Amino acid sequence: MNEDLRINLYEQAKEWIYKAGENIRLKMNGPLTVDTKSDAKDLVTTLDKETEKYLAATIKKTYPDHKLISEEGYGDELQTLDGIVWIVDPIDGTMNFVEQKRNFAISVGIYEDGIGEIGFIYNVMDDILYSARRGEGAYKNDRQLPALQDELLLDESLLSLTHFWLCDNRLVDKNNMMDLVQKVRGTRSYGSAALEFAMVAEGVLDGYLSMKLSPWDVAAGMIIVHEVGGITTAIDGGSVNMLRNQAIITAHPEIIETIIEQYLQSGK
Repeated sequence: MNEDLRINLYEQAKEWIYKAGENIRLKMNGPLTVDTKSDAKDLVTTLDKETEKYLAATIKKTYPDHKLISEEGYGDELQTLDGIVWIVDPIDGTMNFVEQKRNFAISVGIYEDGIGEIGFIYNVMDDILYSARRGEGAYKNDRQLPALQDELLLDESLLSLTHFWLCDNRLVDKNNMMDLVQKVRGTRSYGSAALEFAMVAEGVLDGYLSMKLSPWDVAAGMIIVHEVGGITTAIDGGSVNMLRNQAIITAHPEIIETIIEQYLQSGK
């Protein structure tokens, strides 16, 4: 991707994200239709759909040759990541949005031939934008995030873990996960994968593990975490497949190998 195009994409995407966030804040306390998708915990609202429709229409109008992967049905059916692909989650953390009116984000990642070039995670209610361009560092609003510290022990780490590992032993051993929880300094769960990736990049979390994440949950966060020296993989240590759901870990480089080898693969 040439630098002029990358700068243009970055500035336009940022403008569209801020506009979408403003619209969410304006309408979120008005009448909302809340529906379920796969089950009663998988929520979608009229604002999810409206936000994605706006972003999809704007992207397609401005860049008709670009492709789109998105959560609420306005994207393309893709078999590869060839070309320039936008990966969009209009409201990541919809349950938080519905129940709490906070702790949710707009997530946009821009990839070229499978390589993450630009990532945005916008904490809508706190008006905080995490962003990155490949090779140019990661930012929280206008402040560059420092690289993750050189040394970190697992027993000094703070991890974010979703509850799904309690419900499905096909991917991880429950006893190993209990050992991991007891080993680390503490655990948290915030209900928005995008924001949890941002927290890893910021260094306020040392790792985040989820048993089921979609491409739009992680596309922006992977770029931002990478720019501060963090690592994101599938839970077996392999590459993340950006075309399907996976169990994924993102973490400080000093602890990720230990977590995978000693806790996620042990007993497999």
